[in-house]
Parts: sequence; structure tokens; C-alpha cells
Amino acid sequence: MNNRYFYPMISSNKKGVQILVEQCIANGLKHIVFSPGSRNAPFIVAFDEHPDVDCRVIHDERSAAFYAMGMAQQLNEPVGIICTSGSAALNYYPAVAEAYYQCIPLVVITADRPTEWVDQGDGQTIVQHEVYKNHIRYSCTLMEDTVHADDAWFIEREIATAFNFANGNWKGPIHLNMSFREPLYGKMEIQPQVGKVIQTVRPTFQLSETQTAELKEIWNSSPKKMVVCGQLPIDTELQRQIIALAKDSSVAILVENTSNLLDNLLIHCIDRTLNAVSESEMEAYAPDLLITLGGAVVSKRIKAYLRKYKAKHMWKVGFDFPYMDTYQSLSHTFECAPEDFVTIVNGSEFSKNGSDFGLKWKHKDLQVQQKLAAFFEQIDYSDIKVFHSLLSYLPPKSQLHMANSSVVRYCQLFDPIQGMHYWSNRGTSGIDGSTSTACGAASVDMPAWNTLITGDISFFYDSNALWNNFLTPNLRIVLINNGGGGIFKIIPGPNSTHQLENYFVAQHSFSAEYICKAFNVDYCQAKSIEEIEHQMDSFFDNPSVGRPKLIEIFTPGSTNHEALEEFFEKMK
Repeated sequence: MNNRYFYPMISSNKKGVQILVEQCIANGLKHIVFSPGSRNAPFIVAFDEHPDVDCRVIHDERSAAFYAMGMAQQLNEPVGIICTSGSAALNYYPAVAEAYYQCIPLVVITADRPTEWVDQGDGQTIVQHEVYKNHIRYSCTLMEDTVHADDAWFIEREIATAFNFANGNWKGPIHLNMSFREPLYGKMEIQPQVGKVIQTVRPTFQLSETQTAELKEIWNSSPKKMVVCGQLPIDTELQRQIIALAKDSSVAILVENTSNLLDNLLIHCIDRTLNAVSESEMEAYAPDLLITLGGAVVSKRIKAYLRKYKAKHMWKVGFDFPYMDTYQSLSHTFECAPEDFVTIVNGSEFSKNGSDFGLKWKHKDLQVQQKLAAFFEQIDYSDIKVFHSLLSYLPPKSQLHMANSSVVRYCQLFDPIQGMHYWSNRGTSGIDGSTSTACGAASVDMPAWNTLITGDISFFYDSNALWNNFLTPNLRIVLINNGGGGIFKIIPGPNSTHQLENYFVAQHSFSAEYICKAFNVDYCQAKSIEEIEHQMDSFFDNPSVGRPKLIEIFTPGSTNHEALEEFFEKMK
């Protein structure tokens, strides 16, 4: 037992807050990101005085929530965010939704006004009870004090239950809301107590004889098997099992770099490879049995393809969203860890039937790879040429954070780098918190390199990410500035309207230079491949000292989409 339990310490004088703090710590909460306020003063006093909690302060609640999510992503443990009452809590919502769909244990703690004053014209008072109810794993509203012994039991039980949802097999954000009456700043000495933990016993996943026989029959009678892997955390055991499965020539395994799975037997660039499948070959490359692992898939092409050429059987594997039917073919759902499922189908009962379906996909992938060097030698300066050059300079064994829209799509066109870990906010696919998430991740991953590649709209939208005292020298930001939302020249539809430039691309002439000066971030810029390459050595110099760095790369917004179209045409 920690010695802290044997001496008095300062805390809030509100008993409910004292219990909440000990419950959070007992259930694994070690890091909290506060945003300043008055109604949350009892939380500020209690957590800041506690010796076992790392507290940080970030003013902008939207940025603070994404920053904490980035920390939780890297630590693989709960991280808390705490704010005052009113609209402050609503500013957390984009990150709460992202954490919900990425299954990240974000602990949202909000200070509320007294219930009787809701909707009565009192300042900073809104309906906070279950405010995130559509995107939360568990929520509860707690009392600030304990009048009856059952009140303390209720607070302990609710928080222990909430953390079991945050930390369970299906992880995700939880919301603890507590109403406070004034005075708010009272303090007292307390003797800390050990919080309550409810142990959840989860049985080992296994199939019955009948279930095994049914699945074996489907597996063995399906000559065309495809595994599609979406966003996943780093998992060495799953990597090992996936590589073993890829040796079955009847299995094509399609992965995106956000799956963090890498091997020469896998199809890493789905759009690039699928683009090379001719119209007459489409049906031959479609699976009989489709198996999906992980979260969101970036590729719209593979979604459209597999919805058109539906598999006879589709098996979804994973604890989260067990009935998500992305490809409109769901026949079985397996609520288990992906590595446990792949271990089963790698077993001797599931035969290798000699089909060359997986080999055909890999052959198509290799054909495209052979065309890449010639294409990039002749293509003009553009976004896609910048990505080709830039990715070769990223430090090995580092973290790459990809902003949404065009950035994450461009990255999927290039084979993953050995030792690189890939991250992107693909839960809701919004542009609103990419920089904040990367800042939070870098702060707990010192001194490893953390590189964010972002577009101009994403960066300017989230520029408050740099407004905090916790930026670390291992953070590098690559800003591709093409003067607007280039994604709208890539996707079908906007190009056919008169409103393309003003309303979709939303052209601008802004630069990040003075934003960097305002927040003391080292800045440089480039307008050609030669200028980029000339600065890469100094850009990635030392992740342990100095300030974060940003390089702003200007590209021709008017022609980037033409270079991408030429890429897909040449890769056919």
C-alpha cells in the first residue's frame, strides 16, 4: 500500500468529490487535463493536491479533450478531462464522439449547477445530465455531499461501474457529472481511503463443437476468402497470427496503414490495388467469405466494391459495435479479440483449400508497385509528389499522425514504413482535433518522434492546439498548404457545381508563420521538392531538446487533383 494512505492531505471539503477522486485513482486514472473555470473548483483543488495524479491545464475545451484523447491513445489507459459548467461541456463533444467510435477510454468529468436551477435563467446552466448520451459508454450524475451512508455507496458503485465500461473489452468514453452549490473553494485535511474496484471476470473465448463445425463448413467451402482490417492499435500477437493466415493462398488480406499490420504478404494499399482490377475482373476478385477486423476503413472504393459484389458470408470480429454491417453482408458476429479469432481459423480444422485467390490479389498489388518509380520520376510538383518524397524522410520507429480529408487518403497510397505506427482520427473522420490529438500523444511519448502531417484547413481549424504549456520537442508538424480544401477537387460532386472554389474548397491565402511565432513553434517553409529535401536533416534533428517544429509546404491547389487522377490512370 502506498504511504500516502497514512498521512492527512488537502482536498475539497465536499465529500462527494473526495470519494470521486479516490474512485478514479483506484480504477486507473493517473492523468487529467483541466480547463479553467470556477464551478469545477472542487475538482481542481482535490485532484491537484493529490500526489498520484498528473494534472495539466489547457484553456480551450475542444482542444483539451482531443489532447487528452491523444494521451489515452498512446498510454492505452484512461485519461480524464474536467471542465466548468455550461457550454464548456459541449465543447468536449467532438472528442467524445471520436473516442466513442475509436473505443478510447476518455473520462469526462463535468461540474454542473444545482439541478433545480436548470432552465431557470441562471448563468452557465444547461442540461448536462446525459448530455453525451448518444456517444458514451456510461454516464451518471452524482451528488456533491453524502447525507446518508447509501449516498457514499451510490457514488462508489456508479464510478466503479463506469470505469468497467471505460476499461472493458469494448472500451470507450464515460461521463461523470456532479452538481455543486456555492461555496466552491472550501478545503480540508482528509485521510485518503482506498477506492472501490469491481472486478469483471471475462471468460476465455471458445467455440462449441456445433459452432466449429458450422464455421469450418463455410470456411472450407469458400475458395475466395478476404480479410479487411480497419483501424487497430499495435498488437504483436495479432500481427503474428495475420502473417500466418496470409500464407493460405486462398486468403487475401487487405489492410490500411491505420491497422498497424505490416508484412509483404498483405495488400497494404487498397485503393491503389483495387484501381488495377479491370471491370471484367471485378467479380473474380470479390470474396465468397468476407471477414472484417478493427475499426473504420478509409477506402470508399473498397466499401462501394464490397457492397456491390456482396459476399455470401460476412464475419465481423471484435467486441465493439458487434452488429455494424459496413458491407451489407453480415451473417455472423464474433465478440472476441481479433487475435483469438484468427488463432482459431489458423487451426488445423480450417483447411487450406488450394485456391489462388489471395495470390491473385497479391500479384495485382506487385504489378502496381513496379509502376511507381517511373510515375514519380515524371510527375510535376504536386501534393502526391510531396507525399512520395516526404514519407522517405520520416524517422524510423516513430509515430505518424495523419489528419483527415486528403492527408489520410494520400498516405494510404504508399506502402507502410517498417517500424512506423500510424494514427488518425477516423472514428468520426472530422478535421477538428487532429493537431491537438498529436500534441497530446507526443507529450506522453517522449523522446520518440511524433510527426503530424496535416492539411491547411485542418491546421487552421485546430490552431489552438498550440496554445498550451505542454508542447514537447519531439513533435514535428508538416503542413501541406494548397490554399483550401483540396479534398473537394478529389471527391466526385463538388467539381460539377459553380460553388466549388468559394463554398467547398473555400480558397484562402493564409500562412501558419505568425501562428507559429505566437506560440513559439520553430517555423520553416518550402515550395519545391528540392527545398523540402534540403531542410529535412535539420527538421528532424533532435527529439529531446528545443521546441516543436513546423514546416509549411506550399503546393499548387489548382492542379493537385490532376496529378492524383494521372496517378490512378497510370496505375491501372
